Amino acid sequence: MKLLLKHFLCLLILLLYQNVAFAHSQNDSLLKTIDSKTVVFITGAFVSNSGWDEWKTYFESKGYKTIVPAWPYKEGSAETLRSRHPDKDLASLSLKSVVDYHADIISKLPEKPILIGHSFGGLIVQLLLQRGIGAAGIAYHSVPPKGVITLKHSFIKSLWAPLGIFKSAKKPFLMSFKQWQYAFTNGMPLDQQKMYYDKLVIPESRVLMRGALKKSGKVDFKKPIAPLLFISGSEDHIMPASLNQKTYKRYKKNGSKAAVIDYKEFKGTNHLAMSQPNWKDDADYIMSWVDSH
Repeated sequence: MKLLLKHFLCLLILLLYQNVAFAHSQNDSLLKTIDSKTVVFITGAFVSNSGWDEWKTYFESKGYKTIVPAWPYKEGSAETLRSRHPDKDLASLSLKSVVDYHADIISKLPEKPILIGHSFGGLIVQLLLQRGIGAAGIAYHSVPPKGVITLKHSFIKSLWAPLGIFKSAKKPFLMSFKQWQYAFTNGMPLDQQKMYYDKLVIPESRVLMRGALKKSGKVDFKKPIAPLLFISGSEDHIMPASLNQKTYKRYKKNGSKAAVIDYKEFKGTNHLAMSQPNWKDDADYIMSWVDSH
């Protein structure tokens, strides 16, 4: 009798242990909302997709598969693209067409990817999440959606010439070195500013840039979306940290209470934070955020 009782108690303990372990595994799977090892890096306006080269290598060294698509009419080196200026095809490029282009690429992937977009790419990330595309999004020094604005001097000064409100949109805009110094690389040594200008700067469509101010740049802040992280830099002139925080707050105020919307500001970083010496701090923070969600 004692032997039977002993076996019964052992069986009961084993069953209880299995139930607890199963419950924990279920809770972990419910809490883990980002389950992807594919990253799509989305480039911003004015620059070549080669700006992601170091990030691509670094994320792949951490076990991620990465894709860094060039925008339509932007295949090739920055030097080659500048030599085509003014390119009529590029001039006609719209925000919707670029979002559709990325959506088509992503639809062919075997799993929903993590979307990391810089500057205008950050807005594209938000627009893709609105369509239910992507396992998560990182809006990195992001352009805001329609209706989120700032009157900060550095923002207006940086974008006045590129938007060219009183100029024709039939010709693309090519940022001058002086404009690049102010909008993207403020605070960096002159030799680095020149190096990155030569490596990255390309003509941009004014039609596309103006699209952010129209219906094509609008998001529904109340719409349920995948987890979204905003990252800004304290020294960013063209997309000030305060503007990124304002966009973040619009999501937090109007969005679902269950939605994962986070914000992080890095001190000392400008708009080209992806190429500053401490860029790995930003990349590591993103990977840590993904792992924690």
